Amino acid sequence: MNWLNSEAFVLFDQHIIWSDMIGNILGLITLGLGWRRSLLTWPVQFLSGLVLFTAFYGHLAGSAGKQVVVMVVALYGWWQWQRGRGKADDGRITVRFAGWRERGVMLAAAAAGTVAVALLFQAYPSLSWDPWPDAYIFVGTVVAMYAQAKGMVEFWIAWLLVDVVGVPLNFANGYAFSGFVYVIYGALVLWGMRDWWLRSRRGSRPTLEGAPA
Repeated sequence: MNWLNSEAFVLFDQHIIWSDMIGNILGLITLGLGWRRSLLTWPVQFLSGLVLFTAFYGHLAGSAGKQVVVMVVALYGWWQWQRGRGKADDGRITVRFAGWRERGVMLAAAAAGTVAVALLFQAYPSLSWDPWPDAYIFVGTVVAMYAQAKGMVEFWIAWLLVDVVGVPLNFANGYAFSGFVYVIYGALVLWGMRDWWLRSRRGSRPTLEGAPA
Protein backbone atom coordinates (compact mmCIF):
# COMPACT_ATOMS: atom_id res chain seq x y z
CA MET A 1 0.00 0.00 0.00
CA ASN A 2 2.96 2.34 -0.51
CA TRP A 3 1.03 4.19 -3.20
CA LEU A 4 -1.08 5.75 -0.43
CA ASN A 5 1.96 7.74 0.63
CA SER A 6 2.89 8.80 -2.90
CA GLU A 7 2.10 12.17 -4.44
CA ALA A 8 -1.28 12.56 -6.12
CA PHE A 9 -0.81 16.10 -7.46
CA VAL A 10 0.51 19.55 -6.58
CA LEU A 11 -1.89 22.31 -5.52
CA PHE A 12 -0.69 25.87 -4.83
CA ASP A 13 2.89 24.54 -4.53
CA GLN A 14 1.69 22.03 -1.94
CA HIS A 15 2.34 18.32 -2.55
CA ILE A 16 -0.88 16.34 -2.01
CA ILE A 17 -0.46 12.67 -1.09
CA TRP A 18 -3.08 10.03 -1.82
CA SER A 19 -3.72 8.97 1.79
CA ASP A 20 -4.19 12.57 2.91
CA MET A 21 -6.63 13.21 0.08
CA ILE A 22 -8.69 10.00 0.29
CA GLY A 23 -8.88 9.95 4.08
CA ASN A 24 -10.03 13.54 4.28
CA ILE A 25 -12.54 13.28 1.44
CA LEU A 26 -14.08 10.41 3.38
CA GLY A 27 -13.97 12.65 6.46
CA LEU A 28 -15.93 15.32 4.60
CA ILE A 29 -18.51 12.76 3.53
CA THR A 30 -18.74 11.61 7.15
CA LEU A 31 -19.46 15.13 8.33
CA GLY A 32 -22.14 15.60 5.67
CA LEU A 33 -23.80 12.31 6.64
CA GLY A 34 -23.61 13.31 10.29
CA TRP A 35 -25.43 16.53 9.45
CA ARG A 36 -28.20 14.41 7.86
CA ARG A 37 -28.11 12.06 10.90
CA SER A 38 -27.53 9.11 8.59
CA LEU A 39 -26.36 5.84 10.11
CA LEU A 40 -23.87 5.60 7.23
CA THR A 41 -21.76 8.31 8.86
CA TRP A 42 -20.09 5.72 11.08
CA PRO A 43 -19.05 3.13 8.45
CA VAL A 44 -17.59 5.95 6.35
CA GLN A 45 -15.77 7.32 9.40
CA PHE A 46 -14.39 3.85 10.07
CA LEU A 47 -13.23 3.54 6.44
CA SER A 48 -11.53 6.94 6.65
CA GLY A 49 -9.63 5.81 9.74
CA LEU A 50 -8.72 2.53 8.06
CA VAL A 51 -7.26 4.31 5.00
CA LEU A 52 -5.15 6.61 7.18
CA PHE A 53 -4.09 3.72 9.42
CA THR A 54 -2.90 1.79 6.35
CA ALA A 55 -0.95 4.83 5.17
CA PHE A 56 0.72 5.47 8.53
CA TYR A 57 1.33 1.90 9.71
CA GLY A 58 4.99 0.95 9.73
CA HIS A 59 6.53 4.43 9.75
CA LEU A 60 4.30 6.74 11.84
CA ALA A 61 3.23 4.58 14.76
CA GLY A 62 1.62 7.45 16.66
CA SER A 63 -0.55 8.51 13.73
CA ALA A 64 -1.52 4.90 13.04
CA GLY A 65 -2.43 4.39 16.70
CA LYS A 66 -4.64 7.47 16.68
CA GLN A 67 -6.59 6.06 13.75
CA VAL A 68 -7.22 2.87 15.71
CA VAL A 69 -8.85 4.94 18.44
CA VAL A 70 -10.92 6.80 15.82
CA MET A 71 -12.12 3.48 14.37
CA VAL A 72 -13.08 2.19 17.84
CA VAL A 73 -15.10 5.36 18.54
CA ALA A 74 -16.74 4.97 15.11
CA LEU A 75 -17.91 1.49 16.13
CA TYR A 76 -19.27 2.96 19.36
CA GLY A 77 -21.10 5.65 17.39
CA TRP A 78 -22.62 3.03 15.10
CA TRP A 79 -23.87 1.08 18.14
CA GLN A 80 -25.33 4.20 19.76
CA TRP A 81 -27.15 5.36 16.63
CA GLN A 82 -28.46 1.85 16.00
CA ARG A 83 -30.02 1.94 19.46
CA GLY A 84 -31.44 5.43 19.02
CA ARG A 85 -32.63 5.10 15.43
CA GLY A 86 -36.33 5.67 14.87
CA LYS A 87 -36.93 7.88 17.91
CA ALA A 88 -37.23 11.09 15.89
CA ASP A 89 -40.27 11.92 13.75
CA ASP A 90 -38.31 11.23 10.57
CA GLY A 91 -37.15 7.81 11.76
CA ARG A 92 -33.60 8.89 12.61
CA ILE A 93 -31.88 9.75 15.87
CA THR A 94 -33.03 12.60 18.04
CA VAL A 95 -30.63 15.45 18.82
CA ARG A 96 -30.35 17.48 21.99
CA PHE A 97 -28.16 19.84 23.96
CA ALA A 98 -25.96 18.25 26.59
CA GLY A 99 -26.72 18.89 30.23
CA TRP A 100 -24.33 21.01 32.29
CA ARG A 101 -22.94 17.92 34.01
CA GLU A 102 -22.28 16.28 30.62
CA ARG A 103 -20.57 19.43 29.38
CA GLY A 104 -18.40 19.57 32.48
CA VAL A 105 -17.39 15.92 32.10
CA MET A 106 -16.51 16.39 28.41
CA LEU A 107 -14.49 19.55 29.09
CA ALA A 108 -12.62 17.87 31.95
CA ALA A 109 -11.97 14.77 29.84
CA ALA A 110 -10.75 16.93 26.93
CA ALA A 111 -8.39 18.91 29.16
CA ALA A 112 -7.01 15.89 31.03
CA GLY A 113 -6.79 13.84 27.85
CA THR A 114 -4.90 16.58 25.99
CA VAL A 115 -2.34 16.88 28.78
CA ALA A 116 -1.90 13.11 29.07
CA VAL A 117 -1.55 12.53 25.32
CA ALA A 118 0.79 15.51 24.89
CA LEU A 119 3.05 14.23 27.66
CA LEU A 120 3.04 10.81 26.00
CA PHE A 121 4.01 12.40 22.67
CA GLN A 122 6.79 14.35 24.39
CA ALA A 123 8.11 11.19 26.06
CA TYR A 124 8.13 9.39 22.69
CA PRO A 125 8.99 12.02 20.04
CA SER A 126 8.52 9.53 17.21
CA LEU A 127 4.76 9.57 17.89
CA SER A 128 4.25 13.22 16.96
CA TRP A 129 6.01 16.22 15.42
CA ASP A 130 3.96 18.76 17.42
CA PRO A 131 2.96 17.13 20.73
CA TRP A 132 0.60 19.73 22.23
CA PRO A 133 -1.44 20.83 19.19
CA ASP A 134 -1.46 17.26 17.88
CA ALA A 135 -2.77 16.01 21.23
CA TYR A 136 -5.39 18.77 21.29
CA ILE A 137 -6.68 17.82 17.83
CA PHE A 138 -6.67 14.10 18.56
CA VAL A 139 -8.47 14.34 21.90
CA GLY A 140 -10.83 17.00 20.54
CA THR A 141 -11.75 14.72 17.65
CA VAL A 142 -12.51 11.83 20.00
CA VAL A 143 -14.63 14.08 22.26
CA ALA A 144 -16.50 15.43 19.21
CA MET A 145 -17.19 11.91 17.94
CA TYR A 146 -18.43 10.87 21.40
CA ALA A 147 -20.80 13.85 21.54
CA GLN A 148 -21.98 13.03 18.01
CA ALA A 149 -22.64 9.43 19.04
CA LYS A 150 -24.81 10.76 21.88
CA GLY A 151 -26.69 13.10 19.52
CA MET A 152 -25.43 16.25 21.28
CA VAL A 153 -25.46 19.60 19.48
CA GLU A 154 -22.16 20.37 21.22
CA PHE A 155 -20.56 17.92 18.80
CA TRP A 156 -20.43 20.73 16.22
CA ILE A 157 -18.89 23.19 18.67
CA ALA A 158 -16.17 20.66 19.48
CA TRP A 159 -15.41 20.32 15.74
CA LEU A 160 -15.10 24.11 15.41
CA LEU A 161 -12.59 24.17 18.26
CA VAL A 162 -10.61 21.39 16.57
CA ASP A 163 -10.63 23.34 13.28
CA VAL A 164 -9.08 26.42 14.90
CA VAL A 165 -5.88 24.47 15.53
CA GLY A 166 -6.18 21.87 12.77
CA VAL A 167 -6.02 24.24 9.80
CA PRO A 168 -2.66 25.91 10.56
CA LEU A 169 -1.13 22.70 11.95
CA ASN A 170 -1.86 20.69 8.81
CA PHE A 171 -0.45 23.36 6.52
CA ALA A 172 2.65 23.67 8.71
CA ASN A 173 3.24 19.90 8.62
CA GLY A 174 2.87 19.67 4.84
CA TYR A 175 -0.60 18.13 4.83
CA ALA A 176 -2.05 20.78 2.57
CA PHE A 177 -5.11 18.78 1.57
CA SER A 178 -6.00 18.29 5.22
CA GLY A 179 -5.65 22.03 5.72
CA PHE A 180 -7.99 22.82 2.81
CA VAL A 181 -10.45 20.19 4.00
CA TYR A 182 -10.48 21.63 7.53
CA VAL A 183 -11.52 24.98 6.04
CA ILE A 184 -14.47 23.26 4.33
CA TYR A 185 -15.16 21.44 7.60
CA GLY A 186 -15.67 24.83 9.22
CA ALA A 187 -18.43 25.80 6.78
CA LEU A 188 -20.15 22.40 7.06
CA VAL A 189 -19.94 22.56 10.83
CA LEU A 190 -21.72 25.93 10.95
CA TRP A 191 -24.55 24.70 8.70
CA GLY A 192 -24.80 21.38 10.53
CA MET A 193 -24.82 23.07 13.93
CA ARG A 194 -27.69 25.33 12.84
CA ASP A 195 -29.70 22.31 11.64
CA TRP A 196 -29.14 20.29 14.83
CA TRP A 197 -29.76 23.37 16.98
CA LEU A 198 -33.17 23.96 15.38
CA ARG A 199 -34.04 20.26 15.55
CA SER A 200 -33.17 20.11 19.26
CA ARG A 201 -35.47 23.06 19.95
CA ARG A 202 -38.33 21.47 18.04
CA GLY A 203 -37.75 18.20 19.86
CA SER A 204 -37.86 19.88 23.29
CA ARG A 205 -40.98 21.95 22.57
CA PRO A 206 -43.92 20.67 24.65
CA THR A 207 -47.02 19.48 22.80
CA LEU A 208 -50.34 20.81 24.15
CA GLU A 209 -52.99 18.20 24.81
CA GLY A 210 -55.51 18.18 21.99
CA ALA A 211 -53.27 20.26 19.71
CA PRO A 212 -52.77 19.02 16.12
CA ALA A 213 -49.55 17.02 15.60
